[in-house]
Amino acid sequence: MQDKTTLEDALALMRDLRARCEWDAAQTHASLRPYLLEEAHELDDSLRAGTDDQIREELGDVLLQVLFHSVIAEERSAFSAHDVAGAMVTKMRARHPHLYAGGSRSSWEHMKAAKRVSIADGLPVDLPALHRAHRLQDRAAGVGFDWPDVEGPSQKVDEELAEVREQLRESPVTIGPGGVPVLDERHLALEEELGDLLFACVNMCRKAGVHASLALDRANAKFARRFQMMEEMATARGERLADLGLARLDELWDEAKRRGPGLKATGDS
Repeated sequence: MQDKTTLEDALALMRDLRARCEWDAAQTHASLRPYLLEEAHELDDSLRAGTDDQIREELGDVLLQVLFHSVIAEERSAFSAHDVAGAMVTKMRARHPHLYAGGSRSSWEHMKAAKRVSIADGLPVDLPALHRAHRLQDRAAGVGFDWPDVEGPSQKVDEELAEVREQLRESPVTIGPGGVPVLDERHLALEEELGDLLFACVNMCRKAGVHASLALDRANAKFARRFQMMEEMATARGERLADLGLARLDELWDEAKRRGPGLKATGDS
């Protein structure tokens, strides 16, 4: 039986590629950034709907990126893959003092709050907005600035929605040529109110134990699935969605909802 491949084998392969492959040898931390982002997104896709084989393969691609950066750092005597592993072990032990240091259980955000300069300290600049809102709220909760339950943020959503409606009534946004809104003070005020509403929705999700980005991802997939079914039904009946009008589109939407996932469109109404 062939021996199991180890992480040391993978690390040795990465060093060999750096030594003998022109493309691998030419890469730097900066040049690899797009690939890391791409591989992370591909792994996320496989975790969303992939098989175990797909997840395993995509995890390997992400691991390749980790080893690639580690070997590049090793070559310039900055740190090694073992240093990376050591930093991870040290961090995880510190996150669990009640398991490894004879300490008491404490939330990670509470422990990190004492080391941060500000609430946004260390959050990636390009973190998606929904995820960033969730993390900011997590950090605020880590020092006690939080609702005791979901009722508080639920009421806040109602409050922010009322403010959006008031803004729309008192200062309707001006729509310019081609349906493009005019970016004046009224538009910016509405944008601010809608941002507050979205932030409150994220907070309600968080207190309900749901990550807003995952909830929206499911909603996006559901909408796309139903709209595609509308398109299929219209095509099967010799119709074009763009020609139907809102009332007929609503009928198709309701039919798509009744059919649910996995049901094929036919020419019968």
